[in-house]
Parts: sequence; structure tokens; C-alpha cells
Amino acid sequence: MLVPIFTLKLNHRINPRMVTIGKFDGVHPCLTAATQAGKVFIHNPHARGQRPVAHRLSQSTQDSDISLLNINQAVSCLTAGTLRPNAIGDALLVGSQTNLLAYDVHDNADIFYREVTDGANAIVLGKLGDIASPLAIIGGNCALQGFDYEGNDHFWTVTGDNVRSLVLFDFSGDGKNELLVGSEDFDIRVFKEDELVSEMTENETVTSLCHMHSSRFAYALANGTVGVYDRTARYWRIKSKNHAMSIHAFDLNADGVVELITGWSNGKIDARSDRTGDVIFKDNFSSSVAGVVEGDYRLDGQKQLICTSIEGEVRGYLPASKELKGNLMDSSAGQDVIRELSQRRQNLLLELRNYEENAKGVSDTDGGMGVIPANTQLQTALSVRAGTEAQKAHVELSISTPNETIIRAVLIFAEGIFEGESHVVHPSAQNLSGCIQVPIIPPKDIPVDLHIKAFVGGKTSTQFHVFEITRQLPRFSMYDITVNPTAAPPTGRVTFSINDRPQRVVMWLNQNFLLTEGLDSPDVTFNSLRGGGLLSISMSSNGQITLSTDDIDLAGDLVQSLASFLAIEDLSAEADFPSYFEELRTTLTEVDEFHSVHQKLTAAMADHSNYIRNMLVQAEDARLMGEMTTMKKRYRELYDLNRDLINEYKIRSNNHNALLACLKSVNQAIQRASRLRVGKPKNQVISACRDAIKSNNINMLFKIMRAGTASS
Repeated sequence: MLVPIFTLKLNHRINPRMVTIGKFDGVHPCLTAATQAGKVFIHNPHARGQRPVAHRLSQSTQDSDISLLNINQAVSCLTAGTLRPNAIGDALLVGSQTNLLAYDVHDNADIFYREVTDGANAIVLGKLGDIASPLAIIGGNCALQGFDYEGNDHFWTVTGDNVRSLVLFDFSGDGKNELLVGSEDFDIRVFKEDELVSEMTENETVTSLCHMHSSRFAYALANGTVGVYDRTARYWRIKSKNHAMSIHAFDLNADGVVELITGWSNGKIDARSDRTGDVIFKDNFSSSVAGVVEGDYRLDGQKQLICTSIEGEVRGYLPASKELKGNLMDSSAGQDVIRELSQRRQNLLLELRNYEENAKGVSDTDGGMGVIPANTQLQTALSVRAGTEAQKAHVELSISTPNETIIRAVLIFAEGIFEGESHVVHPSAQNLSGCIQVPIIPPKDIPVDLHIKAFVGGKTSTQFHVFEITRQLPRFSMYDITVNPTAAPPTGRVTFSINDRPQRVVMWLNQNFLLTEGLDSPDVTFNSLRGGGLLSISMSSNGQITLSTDDIDLAGDLVQSLASFLAIEDLSAEADFPSYFEELRTTLTEVDEFHSVHQKLTAAMADHSNYIRNMLVQAEDARLMGEMTTMKKRYRELYDLNRDLINEYKIRSNNHNALLACLKSVNQAIQRASRLRVGKPKNQVISACRDAIKSNNINMLFKIMRAGTASS
């Protein structure tokens, strides 16, 4: 139970998910948040009248407790914490789409200011793995980058898509921090330094991550889902029609276990048990929550939970006193038991009433109301269906009963396949039968559990039996073994060797593909129903496997799936995807052109700025000397120059956006090339590709992607 202890009204709007708290002088915690117009405000009520103004820091005219830090760019992320080892106060880190600023608020000085070409969408500060000094790790355009207190780049790797959330904690229990990354491709990835050690797939963009305790962490998705994982196993999750703006771990009932605090877009704040997800506290703001943090803001030795809204309202909460807490916990525990028993009683009464009505129906009528034969079962079958003019290619789920009973309705729950995660089939009364076909189109190659509930009864029934069954959709279900003999063979391939029997590969094929009958040989060809094109898999007697496909993403998924099934820790491979590599070569040429245009535009804008300065002086001189004709002429020229500057800025902005898109493609290409390998060879590809890009050695980059190494 939480008790509100203070409320503040700050006259500044707060950007969502950009709130932190830092002890910049080593003693006083200061609430810090990004606001509009490229500024960061620092609320420090503990040292009024002691704020010298510096080149970036200025005093707010609206509130004497607030200092404003001018970033002059739209802020995309910020955090505070210890960056320099043995430093007295915390450093403030502010990220934008082009730069990262580390700022010493106490001394009003930059610690470092670095250009980050991939942007900064998320930031976390702390120690990673065996790296000695704390790192400011930013996630941007498919890339992760870590800087030490001097601004040196100590960590870099690529990830699958734009990064949206980061958290550091000891995921594996080895005493060293791992980095968890949530991205726009719906994945949560775990990095042990630059090695990817685990991957969890969700069904929406991962917007927030938060460490709970030990190996447990919480996550929030863009569709309003909030949940908790323990390592790679999901404990629980709930879904709301509102969006989770901020999540934070805080022990509100002093039981030694933190609860999950969530701030929502409708202004609601709730606390949930980390074990069950049950709500144990809630409160409301009048506007959307911007962030949730904790700190000893009253300097009384007690940590407060501090919640902020986008309108600038701040509330501090404390756990209830021990006496009140004991009473509340005792009463809440008793109420929980009573509520649970009441619910069970209600369910049993409903069940009993149904049985009584069924029995009455059997005695009163010949047909029986809702009574079905004892041998009634729900049977399911999955099959691959090629596309026709009337319907797209899909996996068909057939649900049937073995007797005269009919299926009145079917509810299917499956993550990431249906909009809203559920699908209801409710045939009209004229079309009732004992068999229903449901087309399923998985958007990605991931295994999915289909939770099926069906209402089964007689043709004249008004009451139905509910059958529940779970069926798993294999990972590579959108591949048909029926192949068009005239289809062109794929030009892309990846080749690697394994020390395992062909029967094990056959077992993997049977488990991961949707086949009408089991395979006997690892040599097989499929037709891709999602993107078209062929996929061929072959294995020679010496253990060499060749995967032939023009889809490099599919090749990476196949390699990772097979390596996981066969428990392979390190796997090197040779690969060649001519059409994809040709596209990448074009993209790299465009990157060079965009860089060149960027430099020319920057130089032209600098020249125009000098002309403007000179003309402004000349125009003012002419005005003071009464030469109105000259003054008008200079101001007309100024107007034209200003218009040219605006046009050049638009060109530069478009050029920058195009450059970002190309850089994202390059980072994704490195990620895709690395996914064709496993373990150490995978990490070697990433680091070698980066070195090749740094030295602008394009031929070496392609050699690494093909062979997995830079050496001959």
C-alpha cells in the first residue's frame, strides 16, 4: 500500500519516458526530465539560490527551483548515474538523433559530446560484463554503442531493428551484468558483452524493460501489454487498451520483494504483484503518466516512489506505516481468500445448475438439451494451402468432431497471428456442421501455440459443452513441400558442416515444418508461400549441409533453429547471396554519396551564414547613414539568402533521413550475415565487418560476409 506524501506542480510539460533522478552533487537527488523545445529541466529544491548560469545551463523564469539545460535538439532519451569511477556526483546523459551529451550538472561542464550516426532512441548507464569502467550504452538505428567517461567507444554491436528499450542486470546469475535490448522487430535480446546469448519473441514493439529482482524482469509493449519474465520463461502478462508509458520496480509492502509499478497513457498508476500480476494498489493522474522513478527526495532516509505526468504534475509516495501495513495486509489476505472461495462457489453453482437442466432436458424430451455422446472428441488438423485467386496462401486449421454433433462456435487465441490476439468463428444457423476450417497466415517464422475453445452440442441444443485443446503451429509452417518443377532454383546459399547423423536433421525437419507425412531424408525442397521462391536443404555424407534460398533472413532463421536443436555452440559457415549483396553494394555507394552531399551542404550553409552576417551589418550601416536604397537592396538580398538557406536545410534534412535509412540497411546486413553463424564465429563477423566499414574497405566487408573471416 502506498501513501501520497507530496505533490508538486512544475510549469513544464514532460516528454514521455524521459524522466530520471540523479544526485549531481553527490548528496541531493534532483528530478530531471526532457521538455519541449530541446531542453532538459533539473528540479533541485534543496539548494535554492546556488545555481551559477553556464553556457548550457540557465535559470527557469517560471520556477525558482528549476534550471534548464539547452540541448538545442529534440531529446530522444536521457538518464543519470555514475559514469566516472570514484566520481562524487552523477553524470547526466542526454541523447538525440545525432548526438550524445554527457554533462556534469554540478560543475556546469560537458564531460563529452559525441556524434552518433545511428541515433539514440534508448540509453542505459552501468557496468557490462568484464568491461572495467561504467558505460553509457545507447541503442539506435539497429546498433548498440557504449561510451566510457572520456567518450571512448568501448562497445559496439548490431541488433535486428531499431532499439526502443535497454536494461542492464545479471540475467545469467554469473555475477556480471548482461544487456537486455527491446526492439521494433518484437524481440527481447540478451547480450553478454557483444555475444547474443538469448532471444525472446513478443508480438509488438518492446517499449520498456525494467529489472525486478534476481533473474526476473518486466517488459511493456506498444499494444498495451505488460508482463514479467524469469530469464526466458514468461511468468505472467496482462493487456490493456491503454499504453504503458513507464514501468518501475518498487517494494510497496515491505515484504522484501519488489512490485511492478506501471504508469499508463490514461493517467492511471497501478502496482502489481511480481508473482501473479494482480493489482494491489492504484491511483490516477489527470493526464498521461510521463515517468516513474524513485529517490529520497525529502532527504529523510526513506526512498519515495516519484510519479510524473506529461503536464508537469509530480507525486511522491511512501509505503504505508508498519501498523497500517499489518492491518492492510491481514485484511487484504483475508479478502483475497473470501473472494477466491466466493468465485469457486459461484462457478460450482452454475455448473450444478447446468447439470440439473441437462438432466431435466433428458427426462422431458427425446432429443436432450446439450447432452452429447460420450465418445465426442475435438479433432484438429493442420495443412498447408497454396494461394488461389480467391484466397491467399495460408495454413488451414481444421476442427471437427467424429459424430453427429455440431460445432456452434470456435475461439482461437494465438499471439502475433490475429489482430487482438484472438479470432472467433461463429457460423450462421443455416451453416452449422461438425467441421470448421480456419485460415491462418503467420506473419513471421516463429512457433505459435494455438489455444482452441469450441462449443459442441446437438443440432437443436441451446446449451453447449466447451472443449479446450492446444495445438502448436511449427516454426516454418508457411513452406509447402509441393514444388513447381518449372520454378527457378535459388542463387543464394549457405554451407556449413556438422558432426551429427542425418536422422537428427530429419527429426528437426519433421518438428519444424508442416508435413503431411514424415520425411526419411534430409534432402528436401520447399516452396515459400509467404514470399515465393524455393528453399532447398541438402546434406552430404561428410556432414556438410547446404541451405539454398534467396532470402538471407530465412537462411539465418534456419541456421539458428538447427543449431539450437542440435545444441551446437560454435558454427562457422560460408555464404553467398548475390542479389542481396548487390543491393548492399548499391546502398554502400549511396552512403558515400550522401556523406559527400552532407559535407557540401554543410559548407554551403556555413558560407551563407557568413554572407548573412556581413549583409546584416551593411544593411544596418546603410540605415544609420540614411541610405535607404542601399538598405532595401541589402535586405532584399538577405531575404533571398534566407530563403536559399531554408531550402538547403530541407535538402539537408531529406539527405540525412535517406542516410539514416541506408545506415540502417548496412547494420541489418551485418546482423543478417552474423545470424548465418553461431557462437564465436558470429561475434567475429560483427567485429570484422565493423572494422572493414571503419576503414572503408568494401571488398573486405563482402569477403567477411561470405567467408565469415577477413583472412584468406
